[in-house]
Amino acid sequence: MSFRDFTLLAAVCFVWGLNLVVTRWVIADAGVPPIFFAALRFAGIALVLCWFLRPIPKNLGMLFLIGMGIGAVHFALLFMGLATSEASSVAVVGQLGVPFSTLMSMAFLGEVVGWRRGLGIMLAFAGAVLIAVDPTTFSFSYGLLYIVASAVVGSAAGILMKRMPPISALQMQAWVGLFSFAPLFILSGLTETGGWGAFTSGGMWVWAATAFAVLGVSVFGHGSFYNLLKKYDVSFISPLTLMTPVWGVVLSIVLLNEVLTLQLVVGAAISLGGVFVILVRPNTKMPEAALGNKVSGVRSED
Repeated sequence: MSFRDFTLLAAVCFVWGLNLVVTRWVIADAGVPPIFFAALRFAGIALVLCWFLRPIPKNLGMLFLIGMGIGAVHFALLFMGLATSEASSVAVVGQLGVPFSTLMSMAFLGEVVGWRRGLGIMLAFAGAVLIAVDPTTFSFSYGLLYIVASAVVGSAAGILMKRMPPISALQMQAWVGLFSFAPLFILSGLTETGGWGAFTSGGMWVWAATAFAVLGVSVFGHGSFYNLLKKYDVSFISPLTLMTPVWGVVLSIVLLNEVLTLQLVVGAAISLGGVFVILVRPNTKMPEAALGNKVSGVRSED
């Protein structure tokens, strides 16, 4: 990998890690309801990427289900988890998308997993459990259960993608945004209050955070990552994306004043170590399983 491309990948991982921190601030500190903020994000994506809606893809019914899996449902759960969990913990536990995707490729696509990837899967889950369980009371962080559920939903959507004709990342995001924002606004209206008021009273920083989520994360982050995947093999580039949870933890401590505990350090080392083992072993049936839920619909047309 050239130095320029590595710098670009590092910037993408930085943006993804920062996004967790920014989202946590918007919904926990600025008080914007999580589902409402997810709806705003997808409305912005649909608006900015509307030019990529054409040509209309085949099998819109399947695309709608995928859109719900990597869009509305996945992000509703993710943002609800962020509302009640520290961003540093979410940065690590969110990586469970990788072992979940591997397990689903075993169950539905016939992928064969050796002992090394099997050990990696066990370590990934063991580290996440260590982070989520309070050792003094043996109680679970229910906010992190939302994160686990979001990883499961996103991984299931990845299996459905195997049935879709190839589609570019930006076109996929455009359709996911179009499918997702209305159901999320409806769900927010039924379960949350004060969304517009909190958003409009949040000032320029909340508006800037929304623009960052749309332009920085979805357009720059996912678009740049997709271009890198066209140049480099998934098995080579995916281990490098572990920079994302590292940035997420570091930025959570620096910007949100979260505490770096021994429990988080040990749990992150175990979980991310397991994820790394999975990433360096190629998945023959579903290579994109190594990407977990990092990017929506990365399937090249070349």
